[in-house]
Amino acid sequence: MPIVAQSNETTDWVSRFADEVIEESERRAPGKPVVVASGLSPSGPIHLGNLREVMTPHLVADEIRRRGREVRHVLSWDDYDRYRKVPAGIDGVDGSWAEHIGKPLTSVPAPAGSAHPNWAEHFKAAMTGALADLGVAYDGISQTEQYTAGTYREQVLHAVRHRGDIDAILAQYRTKKGAPKKQQKPLDEAEIEAAEGSGAAAEDDGSSGATGYFPYKPYCGGCEKDLTTITAYDDDTTELSYTCAGCGFAETVRLNEFNRGKLVWKVDWPMRWAYEGVIFEPSGVDHSSPGSSFQVGGQIVGPIFGGKQPIGPMYAFVGISGMAKMSSSKGGVPTPADALEIMEPQLLRWLYARRRPNQSFKIAFDQEIQRLYDEWDKLGAKVADGSVLPADAAAHARAVGTAAGPLPTTPRPLPYRTLASVADITGGHADQALRILGELDPQSPLTSLDEVRPRLDRAEAWILRYVPADARTVVRADADAELLSSLDDRGRDSLRLLLDGLDAHWSLDGLTTLVYGVPKVLAGLEPDAKPTAELKVAQREFFVLLYRLLVGRDTGPRLPTLLLAVGADRVRKLLGG
Repeated sequence: MPIVAQSNETTDWVSRFADEVIEESERRAPGKPVVVASGLSPSGPIHLGNLREVMTPHLVADEIRRRGREVRHVLSWDDYDRYRKVPAGIDGVDGSWAEHIGKPLTSVPAPAGSAHPNWAEHFKAAMTGALADLGVAYDGISQTEQYTAGTYREQVLHAVRHRGDIDAILAQYRTKKGAPKKQQKPLDEAEIEAAEGSGAAAEDDGSSGATGYFPYKPYCGGCEKDLTTITAYDDDTTELSYTCAGCGFAETVRLNEFNRGKLVWKVDWPMRWAYEGVIFEPSGVDHSSPGSSFQVGGQIVGPIFGGKQPIGPMYAFVGISGMAKMSSSKGGVPTPADALEIMEPQLLRWLYARRRPNQSFKIAFDQEIQRLYDEWDKLGAKVADGSVLPADAAAHARAVGTAAGPLPTTPRPLPYRTLASVADITGGHADQALRILGELDPQSPLTSLDEVRPRLDRAEAWILRYVPADARTVVRADADAELLSSLDDRGRDSLRLLLDGLDAHWSLDGLTTLVYGVPKVLAGLEPDAKPTAELKVAQREFFVLLYRLLVGRDTGPRLPTLLLAVGADRVRKLLGG
């Protein structure tokens, strides 16, 4: 079923784009499948910013499928792009990989120890696995396979025949370089590198030499690099001669038989728009400036290839909590596979579905992930009770499943922060975790950890990988005799009240009531009294005392969870009971 709302004010962005794409498809190619497109360059780790290149058209395509329309999501792997530089921080890669700069990505060796045949396949593998987990259906196309099989031969010959026309179009934009609009913010270093990593936005638009402008670049038959210069070309015979500045190799080939080269990016992209009949494709902010490949491609696709530029939004960058903008050329930049180690696919899908493409957002790898999960669970509760707003309901529905059906989910989704606290306290010990989680709700006790998986696994992975060792929880082995002996009457009374109430309150909800209620009772109030500002101060002082006695720090996991994890007998020992 389509996910639609009642008015423009409440319709989500995906539905609006789906309406436009269907209308445009009927205008351009009535009765044919709707074609949306993405492009990824496996020049290094494909990061969470690049994922927006795929998720934006995926969500639109999925909405179109929900409406019963046939749609094709083309994902072009730009694996025939040149290897530009050695990315930093890649395991199994050292400076020796610089000798491969200029080769196609599929001709560069994979990092040492990789199970994959080349550089491109190594970095594609992690992304394809993540897309499968996310429920993204697509038609993957290797540009290496397309070019080396001669699939684009007629398009290449056509572009070369019309190289003068292409040069004239490009010349209009070459004069605009260095004169961006006043309001346009220049790209910073990270943004430029991210652009290079996601589609060769910085690639030159062709070469000029003895033959004049030429929109095609051969890869050398000697060293496989694109350090070639075309020295002669015959339009009648298609004989092309080139020399290589890298190794000195030279040869003459017939372009109507030659498959070891490609159109330059600013010509290649519009050629593929026309070839595939693309209706919708988003583009990054790096393509919004005059002279960018998206802008120039729009001028080339019609006059040269007889096609039309896709419609589609510019999408903003995606950040990481506590980190700068992502760039695939910098080591340690999180990928979709990294995110899926610590969060369920539904949450990651939701982060992309709930924000319009032109809105930037951050993905949390720090403590913020707990708040995001709280927000996600609250949204689910609103969906369940019918109080959710239409656009929020649509984003939720797009997150939990696709037109093909719902994604696998955690049968009993306990709060992420609770699971993370248990994983922190138990160090991943399954029996201990089951004991604690089984005591959270005595009315409906957990009987198997499978009930809380995969969310529990994600929370454990977050604790192990992203919580610093000095922030991990270590329960004291023995009571802090010095601190206990220094307590005043109020401190001792608070501990007595807590210990006296343990057995009667031994559940997550019961202990929550108990630890918040002790300071109220000491103040002469009922346990369910509304807290005042003074009472909140007293509660905080009591919590700090408990943390110091239990874990030797002023803070830690939520106290009810911590008390359950420590166990009643040990709590009594550490609190002097």
